[in-house]
Amino acid sequence: MQGFVNYARGWVRLTACGPFPERLLNLCAQRKLTFWAVEWVDGQTLRLTLLRRDMKRLEELAQRAGCTVAVEQKAGLPAFLERFRRRYAFLVGLGLSVLAVCLCSNFILTIEITGNDRVPDAVILSQLRQEGLRAGVYGPGLDTKQIALNTQIALEDLSWVSVNLYGTRVQVVVREVIPPPPLLDDEQPGDICARAGGLILSIDPVAGQAQVQPGDMVAPGDLLISGTVAMEGPQYSDVPTRYLHAGAAGEVWARTWRTVSASIPLNATVKEYTGRQTSRWSVTVFDRRINFYGKGSISWPNYDKISKTHRAILPGGQKLPLTLTRERLSQWEPRQVQVDTNAAQDLLESRLHEQLEQQVGEEGRVVCVDWSARIADGLLTVTGVAECEEQIGQWTPAHNSGGQSAAG
Repeated sequence: MQGFVNYARGWVRLTACGPFPERLLNLCAQRKLTFWAVEWVDGQTLRLTLLRRDMKRLEELAQRAGCTVAVEQKAGLPAFLERFRRRYAFLVGLGLSVLAVCLCSNFILTIEITGNDRVPDAVILSQLRQEGLRAGVYGPGLDTKQIALNTQIALEDLSWVSVNLYGTRVQVVVREVIPPPPLLDDEQPGDICARAGGLILSIDPVAGQAQVQPGDMVAPGDLLISGTVAMEGPQYSDVPTRYLHAGAAGEVWARTWRTVSASIPLNATVKEYTGRQTSRWSVTVFDRRINFYGKGSISWPNYDKISKTHRAILPGGQKLPLTLTRERLSQWEPRQVQVDTNAAQDLLESRLHEQLEQQVGEEGRVVCVDWSARIADGLLTVTGVAECEEQIGQWTPAHNSGGQSAAG
């Protein structure tokens, strides 16, 4: 610790020569001058170290003791800064740097959002910007409590918002609204109808009455399981049959036949790159973009642009509002090529097969597909007729146009 204090004050290593150098040491001790590292060179010369501030007093005492003093080394912080007293550009730069640090430490550089899952960061940042919170604003002038309150009111999916200011960093902590579970109305009347036509393979009514049997053919929209249940009265009684409108449930599996088709042109336009390229650079600071390529436009009619952005990141992972963007432009010219018929047909069949799997659902399966291809007017058309097994039952709300409870 004492060494650090001596470095901050500055020290001088010097040599004293005279008939009685020890008298100089006695005078320094009497005047309470701090010195150390005394080294005798010979009988009339000694070397010592003392603080920079006591140099003038030592020279006066040396004259009284009849000694001459020669400085060998100056060290410490004052000696280091003395080198730059004539370097005005350095002093100006140092002053501007200190001023920039003092000023920039009060401006927002980064905004961190935590606690959100369903609400994207972009939505929250957009709302914060409307409230005046963005990178580059003056931090002490922000009313963080009011910003948090306004953001919570504006975004209905957020139940709690907290805005915390830490120097140049703003931490936004949010809590999302927990959606209530869906209300299931088991008493809502409804039927199970066919969403596609086919041959019934099996029917499993969980609630309601089955209207078809395995082996029946149905069309789209036909009633499969009715939610209207007949409640007959006691035998040999005059109580009329009553009907209960309930919600039908169950699964109906059927063999279906689906037809899918798609076309692709046999002549395609492709890009042929000429090899001419150019790059354009830009810097974005606090959402302000600075272009280094002026206002000149690209004379090429056709080109591809690939942008790559590099963001400044501190060692701790904190992102700064400073990005460097490079746009690489590559010229190309259109060229007509002949499409391989076999490859095009394979591509269409693959896409149509994926379409069939989406139509039958995850539980259904495509049994077999008969493909056919036709070329006409420069187009290759592929058609597939598929045999599938799928669950065709679809719940449909009942309409109260009839089926009223019978009264007797």
